[in-house]
Amino acid sequence: MNTASQKLVDRYGRSFPYLRLSLTDVCNFSCDYCLPDGYQCEEKKSFIDLNEVKNIAIAFSQLGTKKIRLTGGEPTIRKDFLDCLRIVSQTPGIEQVAVTTNGYKLEENIDQWVDSGLTHLNVSVDTLDSRLFHSLTGHNRLQEILSGIDHAHNLNLKSVKLNAVLLKDVNSHQFDQYTHLLKNRKLSIRFIELMQTGDNLEYFNRYHIGSQVLKNYLFSNGWSEKIRSASSGPAVEYYHPDYEGTFGVIAPYSKDFCDSCNRLRMSSTGDFHLCLFGEQGYSVRHLLQSQEQREELKETLCNLLGNKRKTHFLHDSDTGVTPNLSAIGG
Repeated sequence: MNTASQKLVDRYGRSFPYLRLSLTDVCNFSCDYCLPDGYQCEEKKSFIDLNEVKNIAIAFSQLGTKKIRLTGGEPTIRKDFLDCLRIVSQTPGIEQVAVTTNGYKLEENIDQWVDSGLTHLNVSVDTLDSRLFHSLTGHNRLQEILSGIDHAHNLNLKSVKLNAVLLKDVNSHQFDQYTHLLKNRKLSIRFIELMQTGDNLEYFNRYHIGSQVLKNYLFSNGWSEKIRSASSGPAVEYYHPDYEGTFGVIAPYSKDFCDSCNRLRMSSTGDFHLCLFGEQGYSVRHLLQSQEQREELKETLCNLLGNKRKTHFLHDSDTGVTPNLSAIGG
């Protein structure tokens, strides 16, 4: 195979310029919908090291990847997190370096992250009620996280987004509060429809609510859907002429959701995942050790992409092998 001309394109014609790279599956929060009992590990894991991060970033970049998001678990708890950021940001061809974080010590650390190459920031804020936030996450840190978001908003970042998992009777009545944040801030608030995983069926049945409830709110309050570009991800964006910020809706149970799929995943232990709700993952860690293995790694990734299915099967309650959302980076 001519590796010089290889690109990450599946058999349905979808290309993949976006990699979600998990640095750890450890998280210091205990969010109800993900790790309600906190992080549990029966055996010590060996997470990818800096050399492996470098080899992943270079290989994917050479296959056409332009954006890498560092995820977890909580990626920022790694002691070498800044080194990971620098490695990815200094990789030729990588134009966007993103992080998804729970915001722990965000205000204290965001300047260092930006100095190390961060361009896009996503912070999980599932409620704007301090009491509920404490109950949901196990941490009474909402106000300091919001202060960190304000600080990030004033830095030279290309994007600052808030992520919220849409939960019935938890935040499904707080849209007015989130809207207030968007009045004079160029933020994007994205509500993500709760997804069923292998271990959250009871929680899913209790708290799942369709994203149409948010769409109805937006349309009835003068928000309009943005025209989507060919490179758009899964979020449908909404704007309002009186607001600086935007809303986004990620609805994985919607028709044709997977048609616009443009992302792949690497787990924190070196497994290549074609879908958040798919196969067990394909271990490629043995190919992450040296520069000499890079062509074989790239060929292996392209060959494995041939196994990617056209769609997930969440609508059939098929969650694949995903036990929880921290397992392979959400």
